[in-house]
Amino acid sequence: MSQITPHGGKLISRIPEERERESLIDEAEKLPRISLNVREISDIEMIANGVFSPLEGFLTKKQYEEVVRNRHLPSGEVWTIPITLSIAREEAATLQRADRAALIDSAQGNILGSLDVEDVFTYDKGLEAEKIFRTADEQHPGVKNLYSQGDLLAGGKITLLSRPAHKEFSEFRLDPLKTREIFSSKGWRRIVGFQTRNPVHRAHEYIIKNSLEIADGLFLNPLVGETKEGDITAGVRMDCYTALLRDYFPKYRVVLGVYGAAMRYAGPMEAVLHAIARKNFGCTHFIVGRDHAGVGNYYGTYDAQRIFDEFGSGEIGITPLFFDNSFYCRRCDSMATMKTCPHEEKERFSLSGTKVRELLKEGKALPPEFTRPEVGEILMGWARTDGGNQEKQAQEY
Repeated sequence: MSQITPHGGKLISRIPEERERESLIDEAEKLPRISLNVREISDIEMIANGVFSPLEGFLTKKQYEEVVRNRHLPSGEVWTIPITLSIAREEAATLQRADRAALIDSAQGNILGSLDVEDVFTYDKGLEAEKIFRTADEQHPGVKNLYSQGDLLAGGKITLLSRPAHKEFSEFRLDPLKTREIFSSKGWRRIVGFQTRNPVHRAHEYIIKNSLEIADGLFLNPLVGETKEGDITAGVRMDCYTALLRDYFPKYRVVLGVYGAAMRYAGPMEAVLHAIARKNFGCTHFIVGRDHAGVGNYYGTYDAQRIFDEFGSGEIGITPLFFDNSFYCRRCDSMATMKTCPHEEKERFSLSGTKVRELLKEGKALPPEFTRPEVGEILMGWARTDGGNQEKQAQEY
């Protein structure tokens, strides 16, 4: 059965065969070392397993400049987020004497991979902030991370020698080769992907189920990489997803697998990256909802949908599904959007993040019009055991 073509034409793998791996690790022990932060650790895995196809490594100077200025790779493919490796000047001095470097987990100190050093270059953080995040405000979490990283970038192909240590969700960490195999074994030709970094409430459930009406199956693909302080923890979110899928979705039509990349909070630009990643997993359709990958008030409500119109037909290669803001309508007695509901605002029930936080703090049940009782109970349990840190709870929910 034919499947959607990966971005760039082929699924990249930068993972060596086991027989080569030991000798490459021995070689890496003698190389100059570059320490990776949490985001870069997730990036090396996403590059190596093909989620970020057609990237084979961290962006070189030419690639970086094309992505930042033109939203394409030099080879012509759409690419909207710079996947970069920042380094300190002290590290750069050691690279001048070598053409390869070992990539180290900064927390554990173990070798994760190697970099074929093609470029070490300076870059304009201000330009990247404006082009990618559409703001230079350092209160924006993505901009804050950008300005805190090293002043130089190292580019070149990577080789993954050891998978990053993951303590959670091992059974849900599916590489694109595996998801494509699963989709094929199920006979799915139309697969809709859904990205989330929050528990799935009724509004999410509504748009997912609408999408399933035109697809053979759903790939629920929550992000479990690095997020900002205050976001609901990945473990709690996963408990919510499994509860919802267990009780409210047909099991044979859903695959749950985690997305290991870090959150950039780049709004429209990140929405395109998320679509490309799901294309590489094998999805043919991708849900883009209200303020996808947004934070605060930095982006317009539907900017993440409009950006897809800025690219030529077929350039991104996956079909985006756009949904309006959804809510429970008392008159309709169902979930709806402004596209389908004719009733006044007073009939539409929804909760702000502030109100959700208040209810959780007070130990009150979340209304069933907002979220399923099973999900509400999980969130209430988390609120009770969070050590009095309720003010941060459900900040993005």
